[in-house]
Amino acid sequence: MLNKKSVDDINVNGKKVLVRCDFNVPLDADLNITDENRLVAALPTIKKLIGDGGKVILCSHLGKPKGEPKPELSLAPVAKRLTELLGQEVKFAPDNNVVGENAKAAIDAMNNGDVVLLENTRYRAEETKNGEAFSKDLASIADLFVNDAFGTAHRAHCSNVGVADEIRAKGGDCAVGYLMQKEIDFLGNAVNNPERPFVAILGGAKVSSKIPVINNLLDKVDTLIIGGGMAYTFMAAHGEETGKSLLEEDYKQYALDMEKKAEEKGVKLLIPIDTVVADDFSNDANFKTVGRGEIPADMEGLDIGEKTSELFANAIKGAKTVVWNGPMGCFEMPNFAKGTVKVAEALAELEGATTIIGGGDSAAACNQLGFGDKMTHISTGGGASLEFLEGKELPGVVAADNK
Repeated sequence: MLNKKSVDDINVNGKKVLVRCDFNVPLDADLNITDENRLVAALPTIKKLIGDGGKVILCSHLGKPKGEPKPELSLAPVAKRLTELLGQEVKFAPDNNVVGENAKAAIDAMNNGDVVLLENTRYRAEETKNGEAFSKDLASIADLFVNDAFGTAHRAHCSNVGVADEIRAKGGDCAVGYLMQKEIDFLGNAVNNPERPFVAILGGAKVSSKIPVINNLLDKVDTLIIGGGMAYTFMAAHGEETGKSLLEEDYKQYALDMEKKAEEKGVKLLIPIDTVVADDFSNDANFKTVGRGEIPADMEGLDIGEKTSELFANAIKGAKTVVWNGPMGCFEMPNFAKGTVKVAEALAELEGATTIIGGGDSAAACNQLGFGDKMTHISTGGGASLEFLEGKELPGVVAADNK
């Protein structure tokens, strides 16, 4: 059980609080923010710290400037939009050095409840290497540290790990924000201490990227459902024809090993019994549904079939905890989104269950298909949520103080 100090456990009144947020938002050519979910998600923590009288200093990365100032990756547009969302000024401190003269002047002028946003942390080359100099610079401007950026929790960088060590060394608290707290509660603790029956649904393209996840979940779940591109490797492992479908030849033995492990542990492992196949990778392709092992040599699987959708939906019924990571097919194309929709519907209809969507494509699918508000928790971090499901300790989480 992970029990970390949160923003509810620290006294910030009159103190300078450095908050690591995830403002890595998409920008269009005119530098307008095209999806502000991450900004909105950060508001509860920021408002709490303002309300408690802290001097709130926000920091985040944006894109991959690779250690040099790139104007198109400046956080200036974020400060502007946050000002509107918060209803109070978020003062932007443009500073190629992130913690240079501009930043220090802005921070010195702060009153309780003021908010300053620093420039893109990745303007500094040390950031991604967790270099001591930048960690010390960040710690020099704050008394306390709050990490609310789950999306980068699986990386040990200056702005989430190094700075925490430096602030702690000078006697300051290091806590997690509300967003991080939610991720720890749901992803970390639900997976390790689930209410049963516990069902995991894994989709997405490749078996190879989910090996540690499958391995970890087989020790914990009652049912494991496999869809998406990774299912074809399981089919091929049984000598079935998969046509031009996604296939990882080198992982066929692994698929068989996993099925054996599931059997030994009494875990029900389901793979598709029919497939929607197409003659081209496009929504306009000719497509049809074929039974298991009947994929024509010149066609590729792009979604699970209706019988499989039914099988998976029935396996989800009655579950008390469900974790879903990865779509069932190419949900971006309407003709091949039906399987993913079916699974989302089955989750949405569950009563009294905890439904957790593990970031990345499955989160996008849920939101695009209109099921977002029906899920208990949609993770904000793709890579980080996968590592949580693997049972790994995340550096950004470890760096916060325990209660």
